[in-house]
Amino acid sequence: MLAALSTPASDALAKKKKSSAPRAPSIAAAIVVDVNAGSILHAQAADTPRYPASLAKVMTLYVLFGYLKAGKLSLDTELMVTQHAASQAPTKLGLKPGATIKTSDAIKALVTHSANDAAAVIAENIAGTEENFGRLMTQTARNMGMKNTIFRNASGLPNPDQVTTARDMAILAVRIIRDYPEYYDVFETRSFSFRGRSYRNHNKLLYGYKGTDGIKTGYTRASGFNLTASVKRDNKHLVAVVLGGKTGSQRDAAMRALLDKNLPKASTAKPQPKSHIATLIAPLAPAKKPAYALAEATPPPAPPPPPKSLARPLVKEASLPVASDAKPAEIIQASLTTPNPAPQRRGKRTRVDGAFQVQVGAYMSQTEAENRLGMVQQRATDLLDGHLPFTASFMKEDREWFRARFAGFSEEEARETCVALKKRSLDCVVMRAE
Repeated sequence: MLAALSTPASDALAKKKKSSAPRAPSIAAAIVVDVNAGSILHAQAADTPRYPASLAKVMTLYVLFGYLKAGKLSLDTELMVTQHAASQAPTKLGLKPGATIKTSDAIKALVTHSANDAAAVIAENIAGTEENFGRLMTQTARNMGMKNTIFRNASGLPNPDQVTTARDMAILAVRIIRDYPEYYDVFETRSFSFRGRSYRNHNKLLYGYKGTDGIKTGYTRASGFNLTASVKRDNKHLVAVVLGGKTGSQRDAAMRALLDKNLPKASTAKPQPKSHIATLIAPLAPAKKPAYALAEATPPPAPPPPPKSLARPLVKEASLPVASDAKPAEIIQASLTTPNPAPQRRGKRTRVDGAFQVQVGAYMSQTEAENRLGMVQQRATDLLDGHLPFTASFMKEDREWFRARFAGFSEEEARETCVALKKRSLDCVVMRAE
């Protein structure tokens, strides 16, 4: 009897209704993480390289929060604005060279207005130059297991070498929530007033999606519309990342759809410390070859010294607060480059890594050592091109010192380079690599 009720017309209508059911809008990559359980509930192209756009600012703030927790900066610290920072492309606050901005205001400017000039201000006041800060960001990413991310600037403005993945952005979001809960709640800020103007947070989920407590949007023409979101509801906690939306509204709709789908199956159990990080780092499958070449993980040579206004950054030592298995506020000394640099080019020929280094000084602070490297690099680019600068710490009479060195020489090449440097009144000594 029931079968008799089914007709071709009714079958067609049923199929039409089924096909018209709402589906998540198409995006390039996504991941949904159950923070309590430490599991991945959804993954789509989670390890495919994408441009981060302003999601890079989450790492800028992660590094800054480390300095705050370590007492290297305070929320009331006045940060100097340079010409470089002031010249950043919009979106920005319109800061003027020579002016200052409080750290607390710079943080809120990044969270709400995604201000590129404020991001550059933070970078230069911590590391002297934005290039150096990009290296600190990348090193921090490596330390927390973000294997496929490279940062070149603090803002996320277009740079072909600056790439990430949905998985890596999820790792970063979980870490900033877990490592800096005393600062993380700033991501819930809906509006920010600065010098007579009010700026509304670009993350629209804060205004209409129950349980949203952050964290960041991003957009460039190359990246598409990106969003990392954190949602807590009924003792459940999801972190989700959507990359490459075609429009802001489509991206937001995709995020809501993913959260709606996965919240019912999320765990209400109390999270186990650090377990979720191991799950996130473990790959779902071998990553596909990227559609475009990734930059080398080893950073380029150090840039020239910072502008005179920032000849000595407000942070006296360019040590990097990172959080691996150490406590978040623990200061881990960071060299400008990796200890074993990959082969690079010197002029038009490939440099062959050797067992010798050229030391250009030893100093009682890492900042002085780094400034020396930048100055020597500027005055002898033709001699040092392709040889990566780094600092190495050592103890002398119960005090830590920092050697300023260039790596990757054969013995003969190191001696020839040192002779040439001395002719330019640049003191140096040839050392065997340690």
